[in-house]
Amino acid sequence: MIRPTSRPVRRLLFACTATALLIFLSACGGGGGEEKASPAASPKPLEGPEETVELYRNTCISCHGAELEGKMGDQSNLQTIGATMSKEQIRAQIENGGELMPAFKTRLKPEQIDALADWLSGLK
Repeated sequence: MIRPTSRPVRRLLFACTATALLIFLSACGGGGGEEKASPAASPKPLEGPEETVELYRNTCISCHGAELEGKMGDQSNLQTIGATMSKEQIRAQIENGGELMPAFKTRLKPEQIDALADWLSGLK
């Protein structure tokens, strides 16, 4: 049996829940107020051998960024990596990984690792 006083309480509870949900959904928004990036603000294309750049995009970009700027701290910035590491050091880093970087020795072919090391060592 429903008590006569429980119905107004349910209505109030429903109204409060619905209001809270509307406020929450409004706060989430769709980001419509943000400015769209202009074409000039889009990342500049990476320069280098097409296959190597494509390999970088498919394998490295999530941690090292679209412009080699690094997304995992200063150590992941590759923009001038050739000035501080030799081709052999870069190859060893790719093969064996490091503190945060996974090893790619079993994920990439030796010639792919060589291509990346050769390209990156030229960035000075």
